[in-house]
Amino acid sequence: MKKGKLWLIPTPLGEGAIEKSLSKENLTIIQGLTAFIVENEKVSRKFLREVGIKVPQSELIIEEFGKHTKKPIEEYFSLLEKGQDMGLLSDAGCPGIADPGSEIVAEAHKRNIQVIPLVGPSSILLSLMASGFNGQSFLFHGYIPIDKKARKDKLRQMEAQSEKLDQTQIFIETPFRNTQIIQELVESLKPQTRVCIAAGLTTEKEFIRSQKVQDWKRNLPELDKIPAIYLIYRAS
Repeated sequence: MKKGKLWLIPTPLGEGAIEKSLSKENLTIIQGLTAFIVENEKVSRKFLREVGIKVPQSELIIEEFGKHTKKPIEEYFSLLEKGQDMGLLSDAGCPGIADPGSEIVAEAHKRNIQVIPLVGPSSILLSLMASGFNGQSFLFHGYIPIDKKARKDKLRQMEAQSEKLDQTQIFIETPFRNTQIIQELVESLKPQTRVCIAAGLTTEKEFIRSQKVQDWKRNLPELDKIPAIYLIYRAS
């Protein structure tokens, strides 16, 4: 029996950004699917309504997969094994990037199921493009420690690594910690180190600025509750 395809579906990085984020071809593919593996059912149903999915919500098959999921991973593949296509959705951005969906993708490869990534927004690449920092050598750290001391140590480690390797360091944080993170960046890093803060990418609230720490200290932005990504660069 021919197996189904696993479509990796990017989702907008913020409200009101669907037209900016998804091509007409992507929308056609999404609208033709009836089964999805998602990070959060409520968030994904809202997205599917907004993209105009043709199947009634009550008829959609939506299975949650995340860090709190107890269901064995094998159980997510019964439809794919029977020949039905499925979509994989993250809450925002590209599935599999800083996202538990990477485990679904890995399992799909083990089962010889075709994986098809669709083009869409990635805050990592968008912020790197807009930063003016080294785009040939960069490292994405995901989320950094919550503990204040460990977090400051991590920031200094990233700064040292950037200087040693001429490498852009990238990390993300939950929006409610933006004010705290920005303050710790200017307190922990050297004055000449460059920092890019990119928030609300592709949305009406988009904010992107790259400058030295000593310049950030003069005017710290207020980005409370806006999804943000941070880049550190200190050329050797």
